[in-house]
Amino acid sequence: MELDAAWADRWMRLSAQAMTENRQRLTTLDREIGDADHGENMERGFTAIVEKMDTDGTPDTPGEVFKTAAMTLMSKVGGAAGPLYGTAFLRASTAAGSSAALGPQELVAVLTAARDGIVARGKAETGDKTMIDAWTPAVDAAATAQAADATPVGILIAAANAAEAGLAGTEPLVARKGRASYLGERSAGHLDPGAASTALILQAAVQAAEAAA
Repeated sequence: MELDAAWADRWMRLSAQAMTENRQRLTTLDREIGDADHGENMERGFTAIVEKMDTDGTPDTPGEVFKTAAMTLMSKVGGAAGPLYGTAFLRASTAAGSSAALGPQELVAVLTAARDGIVARGKAETGDKTMIDAWTPAVDAAATAQAADATPVGILIAAANAAEAGLAGTEPLVARKGRASYLGERSAGHLDPGAASTALILQAAVQAAEAAA
C-alpha cells in the first residue's frame, strides 16, 4: 500500500462525502457558538475540490493534490475555514514535495506541516477551543506511532483517533479565539465545529488508506 496521488485523490473525495453527510451536524455546532456556516462552507469547498479534479484530472503526486485542494479551498470557502484549511493543505503540499508516494516519515511531516500552517494562520494554541485542539493531538499521536514503526495506515488511525479525542476535549473549554470567544463562559458545553471537521477529514484519510491497502 502506498500513499500516492490515488490515495490523496480518494482522501479528498471521501472528505467531500463526509462534509455532505455531516453538513447539518457541523452547521448545528457552529450555530451554537459561531455563525452557523461551517457545514455549508466545508461542503462547498470539498465539493469544489472534487469538481476540479474531475475536470482537470488527478494530479501526479500527493503534493500536487494537496496544492489543488489548498487553492480551491482558499478561493471557494469564506470565513475562517477557507484560509485555515487552505494554508494547511498548502503547507502539506510543500512538505510532500515531488514525492510520488509518502512513507511514514513523510506522512508525519505532512501532518505536522498542515497543523503548523493552521497555527501560523490562526495564531491559536491548544486549549483555545479551535481545530488546533484536534490537530495537535493528532500530530503527536502520528509521531508516536511512526516512532514505534507503525505502517502509514497505523499512523493515520492513531492521528484520527487522537483528533476525535481532541474534539471531545473541546466541549468543556471556554473559547479564546474566533467568534465563539465573544460568548465567554457561555461557549463552554459545546463542541468546536472546526475540531469536528478536522476529525472528519483525518478519518477520511484513514478510509482512503485502508481502501488502498
